[in-house]
Amino acid sequence: MAEFENRVVVISGATGGAGRVITARFLGEGATVFAVGHSQNEQAAPANLIRVKADLFTRQGARSVVETAISRAGRIDVLVHLVGGFAGGQSVAEAGTGTWEHMMNINFYAALFLFEAVIPEMMKHRRGRIIAMGSRTGVDPVASLGPYSVSKAALHALVRAIAAEVKDAGITSNAVLPGVIDTAANRQANPAADHTMWVTPESIAELILWLASDRAGDVNGALIPIYGRS
Repeated sequence: MAEFENRVVVISGATGGAGRVITARFLGEGATVFAVGHSQNEQAAPANLIRVKADLFTRQGARSVVETAISRAGRIDVLVHLVGGFAGGQSVAEAGTGTWEHMMNINFYAALFLFEAVIPEMMKHRRGRIIAMGSRTGVDPVASLGPYSVSKAALHALVRAIAAEVKDAGITSNAVLPGVIDTAANRQANPAADHTMWVTPESIAELILWLASDRAGDVNGALIPIYGRS
């Protein structure tokens, strides 16, 4: 039997560079995957993939994702939250309200709204895995990335706060903290960089699948670095 056969997995940001790899790994392990994104590929999908279009920047949009999964599958065993965004190049003093709000909306509030919606459903079944995509700069800020770093730090704190609240309910809440991910978009943005130093989506996928498994039941509230060789 595949490791995640009969498990229901919701993946936000499933159509991104890392998201496609992570989604494929869960599908290959037999999971029923609800793949969430603003836009969806209309090509034929395997029977265990359900595409969901949603706006996660509102509470109603996040609730609609959870309601869709519950109505079709009856429960959610794993939530993998990959939605995030990046802005940089300005100091904290220069960034301005718009940049701060954008970073908090995409890196913190989207997660908050989705976690708010999924936790009560997991509590009903007394089991579940919540896994978020954090960032190295959320624990090790660098110059000119203040709003991004702070928004990811807020996500990390949210993950750990949830972990403290659900620790006796058979639920775990953790985050993986990659450095630069080797995706096509990052290669295009940094053509002169040594891409072999970056962390691969495949490595991130393996870590996330382990956190989602029964084997990781004792890991809760962890912020796990996965930096590649950078």
